[in-house]
Formats: sequence, structure tokens, C-alpha cells
Amino acid sequence: MTATNTQKLKVLYLMEIMRTQTDPEHGLTMPQIIEKLAERGVTAERKSVYRDLQALREVGFDIRTLQRQPVQYVLAEREFELSQLMLLIDAVQSSKFLSDGSSRALVKSIRSMASLQERSALEKQVHVYGRPKRQDQSDFVIVDKLQDAMAAKKKVSFRYFRYNAEKKKEYRKDGSRHIVSPVNLTYSDGSYYLVAFSDADGEIRNYRVDRMEQVEKLDAPRERNETISSYDADEVAKCVFGMYEGERVMATLKVASEVMNVVIDRFGRDVEAKPVNKGAFAKVRVPVKASPVFYGWLATLGADVKIESPKRLRASYLEWLQNIVDSYGK
Repeated sequence: MTATNTQKLKVLYLMEIMRTQTDPEHGLTMPQIIEKLAERGVTAERKSVYRDLQALREVGFDIRTLQRQPVQYVLAEREFELSQLMLLIDAVQSSKFLSDGSSRALVKSIRSMASLQERSALEKQVHVYGRPKRQDQSDFVIVDKLQDAMAAKKKVSFRYFRYNAEKKKEYRKDGSRHIVSPVNLTYSDGSYYLVAFSDADGEIRNYRVDRMEQVEKLDAPRERNETISSYDADEVAKCVFGMYEGERVMATLKVASEVMNVVIDRFGRDVEAKPVNKGAFAKVRVPVKASPVFYGWLATLGADVKIESPKRLRASYLEWLQNIVDSYGK
């Protein structure tokens, strides 16, 4: 190996050593740095290492010294702080969309961005009930295709299915392809959804990504109309209850004090609430979708939460409950 190649490798090895084996709290002394370079087959002198550390500083690496005995050198500013890496790992491990295998692979990649000393703090495992046993790689491929179509402002087509009682796929529209204009991708309740304008329906629809097959980006540009331009993802999210279709209404709920924490968990601390009956109850105004998901949540709270208005929402909820009672017979 020529002296020039050795010098180039020395700088690269030095950068790798500083990235993986130091952090703001843990450094390496000059003899330790020289020893680690030697382990990689590179002979170095103090003066040349000083020059290389200075070169790394000049190209933007935050190389600092810790005033200890002896002096230690660290890479202080990193792409991600330890707390940020912990947050990323928590998010990955808590995702129901990912299988255990996919979660472990992503966590391994995240941990590699920490120093060796920090990695022990990232060695934790969160058990998430309801994970898929395996991750279908096509789910990730479809997400990539949809992102690509949105970036190119093109329509997409796909086949869409649901499972029947025999756990077999039943394709919507007799297996015909859906042609839509993508609006955005949303992650809700452990699943990805494509929010799109349906050419056939002339409306915004939500499609579960893991129930889409044979996704193709079309040459046709996506639609541009008032329905799409007026779609507000943040406003829709205020309805809270997943990606299910249903009329959006402002509901007034009478909430018992004992379950107010459940309501706040669901709608946020800034929910509009007015205490009544000396604080025994609260009148809460929230945007919801008149859907089975909202009704199911309401039913879990029993008589502690009642719909006061609008009347049509009360009637719809009562009808939903009555249908359940009737299904059990006498």
C-alpha cells in the first residue's frame, strides 16, 4: 500500500473511530487513538493524528477535547443525540405496522448511529400486542410506489380487497382496478392509509395500504379540483377516530368526572370542556365522525359518557346499540 493510500485510510479510520467510540461524555486519549489505528493496520504518529483531527474539524466535524488527565478527544456534535435515538427506537418498537423482525432490523440500524458506550442504553425491547407475525415486504414497496406517484403528481391504479369469513380475499369492484389521485399517506391505528380522490366516486376515500395489490403509477396527471384542494388532513385528524368513513359532526358529550381523563387521552388537553353539577360532570364539545369506531369507544364508557347533541347523532348511536341487542335475540 502506498503512503498516499495509507494516509487516506488513516483519516477515514480516524473518523470511524471518533464516530463509533466517542461521544460528549466518553473520549479517547491520544495513545488509545494510535492503538486503535494500529489495530486497523495503520501506523500513526502523534503529530499526524493531530493534523488529521484538525482536518476533520475544518470539514465540519465537532472534534473537542475533554480536559482530563490525560486529555481525551471526542466527537461532540452528532447527527442524533442519545435522547433522539431513544425516541426513534421507542417509535419503531411501538409500531404495530412492523413485525418483530422488521422492528429489530430497524432498531439495529438506529443503534449503529450511537457510540459504543451509548448503545447499552439503547438495548431495550418493548413488547407490542397485535404485531404481524411477519412483515410482507410488499407493504414497504407499495408505500414507496405511492410516495413516488405523489412526488410525480400522477394517478395510481390498484386492486383492493377485504377478507371474508373464510379468511380469503374478496376483491372490491369484482376485481376491477381502482384509479385514484393520491392526496397523502396517513399512519393511523397501526396501519398505513392512502388518502385519495376516487375517479369513480368523485370523493376522497381512504384505502388500507396492506389491502392494496398490483399498485401502478399511471402516466395520467392526478386530478386537481376543489374537493382535493379543500382537503385538510389536520382538520380530519381532529375527528380522532381512525380512517373510517362517516359524517363529521360537532358533538356535545356529558362526561362524568371519573372518566374525564379518558376523554382527554383521546381528544387532547385543549378539548373544550365546561364543568357542571359542581364538577361532577363536564359538557365537552368535540368533532367526531358518526361511525362504528366512535360508537364502540363510547360504549366502553357505558353511562359515564352520554351524547347530548346533535339529536341525529344520539339517534344513530341508539340504533347502533339496538341492532347489537337485537342480534342476540331474547
